[in-house]
Amino acid sequence: MSARIEARRRAPLLDVAVVGGGMVGAAAALALARAGFATALVEARAPAPWHGEDEVDLRVVGLAPSSIALLDELGVWRSIRERRAAPYARMHVWDARSGAAIDFDAAATGHAWLGWIVENSLVQWTLWQALESAGVQRLCPAQVTGYQAREDRVELELEAGETASVAARLLVAADGAGSPLRRMAGLETHGRDYGQRAVVAHVATERAHQDTAWQRFLPGGPLALLPLADGRSSIVWSLPEAEAQRVLALADGAFCGELGIACDFRLGRVLTATRRAAFPLRLQLADAYQAERFVLLGDAAHAVHPLAGQGVNLGLRDVAELRDTLVAAREAGRDIAAAHVLRRYARRRRSADTLDAWSFDALARIYAWQALPLVAARALGVRLADHLAPLKRRFAAHAAGR
Repeated sequence: MSARIEARRRAPLLDVAVVGGGMVGAAAALALARAGFATALVEARAPAPWHGEDEVDLRVVGLAPSSIALLDELGVWRSIRERRAAPYARMHVWDARSGAAIDFDAAATGHAWLGWIVENSLVQWTLWQALESAGVQRLCPAQVTGYQAREDRVELELEAGETASVAARLLVAADGAGSPLRRMAGLETHGRDYGQRAVVAHVATERAHQDTAWQRFLPGGPLALLPLADGRSSIVWSLPEAEAQRVLALADGAFCGELGIACDFRLGRVLTATRRAAFPLRLQLADAYQAERFVLLGDAAHAVHPLAGQGVNLGLRDVAELRDTLVAAREAGRDIAAAHVLRRYARRRRSADTLDAWSFDALARIYAWQALPLVAARALGVRLADHLAPLKRRFAAHAAGR
């Protein structure tokens, strides 16, 4: 008998193995462990420690109230909020071509904030630190080289140190948009490449951000200015590929000048900017969210345009739905990885994610219209929506996950 087969027989059977330790994967492992499931997290590379004296991470996320509620349930939100997070109470969105604008105010919804802007690395590091005390078995560095679904379990082969294999009732793939596990499971995706890159940086401006998220739709794509805790703004500037490369290569002064024009000097002149980075934009949806004893979460299931800032929030809603589905199955005495149990999760989340993803895509297409009659029609629709308070409240409630 080979040593690997013997090790597999000795290995205890876990309830869940989560592959991928990003924000969504780590939140999933923590949520499932807190719910009483024996859980392991497989990750190729541990996150770098987060330090308050370090420069603010270029990648930030706008956490919706639904995400904050989940992180609070998991016991990590207070730590994140007290370290470095910026709330925003208002959002102002306007069209560069027509000037038509729509405003959202938390006060109109009866809440103090619309959301919080937080560094990706802070969220991931805080979740990662919480895993050990929750009883999550962290297998890192480790990579899955293959897996087999059996009648009552999934067996994972790992490229790792002492642990060569893991057995669990359920395998959760949270390993990103390029998910190797999704390919191993034979799950296809569809979508489209936007031919754009999102340029990100942090900037200081003449005027304060006013606890407001600003977004201007330009012919080349949307530009967002998001409030940071230190008074600066984080920018996410979607541009055609060639234009993004040109902007990345600009000297700092020229970049600040062009950015000021692009945002219509809404916060006055742009005074300084950090280093810049860019990432490609693509719409991608998995054709199915489940296979035998296997489900997808987060970017492995869906990647969306960043114009609405909802990518991570959709992933965290996946986490909450999966946890609740597995808890209900356990309480009913069912196999947590039975096909009918996983179908319930997959049906609910794929339906919601697909609706949101194509809604964001439609918004991006509508704002790409440049013909004057279409611009006029778009402007009329925006102005009408801005004056319909019930409709705006519904938009805000959906974005918040309520």
